[in-house]
Amino acid sequence: NARYLKKNEKFGMRLPESVKDAIEIDKQNGNTYWQDAIAKEMKNVKPAFKVLEEGDALPNRNYQFVKYHMIFDVKMEDFRRKARLVAGGHMAEAPAAITYASVVSRETVRIALTIAALNDLEVKVGDVMNAYITAPCSENIYTTLGPEFGEDEGKRAIVVRALYGLKSSGAAFRKHLGECMQNMGYKPCLADPDLWLKPMAKPNGEEYYSYILNYVDDIMVIHHDAMPILEEINKFMKLKPDSVGDPDVYLGDKLKQVQLDNDIWCWTISSSKYCQ
Repeated sequence: NARYLKKNEKFGMRLPESVKDAIEIDKQNGNTYWQDAIAKEMKNVKPAFKVLEEGDALPNRNYQFVKYHMIFDVKMEDFRRKARLVAGGHMAEAPAAITYASVVSRETVRIALTIAALNDLEVKVGDVMNAYITAPCSENIYTTLGPEFGEDEGKRAIVVRALYGLKSSGAAFRKHLGECMQNMGYKPCLADPDLWLKPMAKPNGEEYYSYILNYVDDIMVIHHDAMPILEEINKFMKLKPDSVGDPDVYLGDKLKQVQLDNDIWCWTISSSKYCQ
């Protein structure tokens, strides 16, 4: 604790320590930036809680109590305020099963982009909105609601979706994502289980494999017509509207499609090129 540097400012802006502190900062600044960020987060996260009315009992004695808190951040690109509700997973016992979400390797991404260039396939990306909350919670957890829940403040609630901070949330989302891929007819690659493939054929009859690459909530689709695939994923788990489309940055690397000749193009990844 003595070595921990507490960060209470970012880009010259004070970071709130609680919801009440965020409201007080907004009053001092004469705006509602933090309150708007909290309201946006609560709109997305409320489905993760099943509120118990007075007198309602927990389903069984195996439910564990955890606290939660709101963490705050300022985004560098536009100084937008960000709020995230996080559960205190340290208060619950660790599940016996795997608790993390595996991710696609960078080598797989490079090979997949090479295949896309060689087979003249589209590459599109999308980012799952509030990824973990799309998956059901695999732990028996309940909590007491705070002031951000308005008239439900003080009530008990069962956590029914995989909140950020819970030990099993990563694995719960990975399982949920795998079910989505399987429902669409894709199977995991034996060499990299976060690369999903499906035999397809182009309108001209040319056969190829369609690929979906998953890095937690960052999804890349390689297909002769990729947008309908992302639209199908969007029905299963909501994608951020402004994240769907041509790739710009993936896994921290800058991606760019470059035309080398009339029939030759390649993808550039930072300083590396994978060309037809």
